[in-house]
Amino acid sequence: MTPIVDLRPYLDELERFDDGQMTPIEQEAFELRLERDPGLQQAYELYEQITSDLRWVAGHETLRHRLQGLDMRLDQRQEALTRMRRRQRRQQRRWIFVVAGIILVAAGVWLALRTPTRTPQHNWIKYYVPDPGLPASASLASHRPLLAEAMQQYRAGHYPAALHALRRVPTDNVGQDTVLYYNGVFLLRQQQAAAARSYLKRVSQLPGSALAIRARYHLGMAYWMANQLPEARAALREVASDSINPYRKPARQVLDAKVIHNPDSL
Repeated sequence: MTPIVDLRPYLDELERFDDGQMTPIEQEAFELRLERDPGLQQAYELYEQITSDLRWVAGHETLRHRLQGLDMRLDQRQEALTRMRRRQRRQQRRWIFVVAGIILVAAGVWLALRTPTRTPQHNWIKYYVPDPGLPASASLASHRPLLAEAMQQYRAGHYPAALHALRRVPTDNVGQDTVLYYNGVFLLRQQQAAAARSYLKRVSQLPGSALAIRARYHLGMAYWMANQLPEARAALREVASDSINPYRKPARQVLDAKVIHNPDSL
């Protein structure tokens, strides 16, 4: 029987850690405790599961409201288009040419003056190589259906749903390193670098795990996303120097491009 975990002694720290409100010193101390304190580890995993479930439920409710609003806006737009077409048919042909000419000129000016915008994480997204996930197979679907569902949702880009399914996988049905690794990968794809880093760091330190070397690359990218540039460079240098790491080439490309030397490089 799973022991009951009391979150109350840890709740304030867990919320501050999850919200990124800790100072670097507090954050490092908390992560050390997280590695050594089994009670804190259980509380953190329960807290992550609860918040993931809440985000999953809130996401579905938000989607329902958005779809209702979209239906209403589409109906309104269709009515407006119908009225506009009726007015256009009554207009003289010469005004149609005038308006079309103005639109073309305006569009040309806009295209000539337009400069591409860069999102805050432009470089990170450009260089990040996502994990492909476990391959779909009949064996996986039949023996580990929740894990198969998690991978299907992940490949479809539904990261909260993938994380929700993964955290329902029985721990005795799959290796601990696999669960920890994909928790980190899924959180990283949701741009939750601090939470992802905790899982990936634990996997990277597991002796004998085949996923440890893969986790080091994603850990380095999590450091970069969190703007911890010295840690990011150190982790990616380790990956780039490992001849058997499948992410050696992407790590080397990031280092050679020197995109993580600038604090504004994201």
